[in-house]
Amino acid sequence: MRRPIHFISGLPRSGSTLLSALLKQNPRFHAGMSGPVAGMFNSMLGEMSGRNEFSVFITDEQRQRVLENLFWSYYGPEFKAEVIFDTNRMWCSKLRVLKKMLPQSRIIATVRHLPWVIDSVERLIRKNTFQPSSIFNFQPGGTVYSRADQLASAEGMVGSAFNGLKEAFCDPDAGSQMMLVQYETLTREPAKALAAIYKFVGEPAFKHDFENVSYSASEFDFRAGTPDLHTVKAKVEPNERTTILPPEIVRRFENDAFWRDPKLNLRGVRIV
Repeated sequence: MRRPIHFISGLPRSGSTLLSALLKQNPRFHAGMSGPVAGMFNSMLGEMSGRNEFSVFITDEQRQRVLENLFWSYYGPEFKAEVIFDTNRMWCSKLRVLKKMLPQSRIIATVRHLPWVIDSVERLIRKNTFQPSSIFNFQPGGTVYSRADQLASAEGMVGSAFNGLKEAFCDPDAGSQMMLVQYETLTREPAKALAAIYKFVGEPAFKHDFENVSYSASEFDFRAGTPDLHTVKAKVEPNERTTILPPEIVRRFENDAFWRDPKLNLRGVRIV
């Protein structure tokens, strides 16, 4: 039998790695940092498109079957978990195709006020002064202003994820297919956030340990020139601090938390 598969997506630096670290405490679940499946999915979809001269021999039914089997091939027998959570910021922009291929799957999107997303990235960059980061294509130099511009651009790490999130949030099927988990809830009330997720995906409750959470991908982070990019602290708790961003950058993004306005939630998306 094919196992249930769900998707963790949303904004960068908004708690997706923390959420995965918590979910993987459940021995029935597999979860982790962003993985390669989404990129493989896009590449395969592109190779089956009209840019391939042999695409005339590929039907939509075959395309769907090939893409579906990607998940089951990647998450093969070496993955012993009964339920799979695959993480990638791209999945929000794929809500339509995921619903068609895997109608029982759900998207859990983590969100965070954008100034704090930018602030979190900037802190990583300043902490690792001697290592240019893959976030900015390993280019040294720049300023907090140019980095904010690049992050927020349509192709930037934050801008592309934000646009995909908004697209999914407005989809006619968003109310049944996706759920938003606010970073503030996840760090201040993790039991509440996890209970809502379990209910959303239809899995029995599990007692999590919020005092002893662990996750790191030190080798990956080091190669990305961004040590501690995926390091999770042992205790789940809010990290109250003052932003290091200039005031004008904070003002630029302060009204972008659309999920906080109930009038904009036209599809009845669950927000915790």
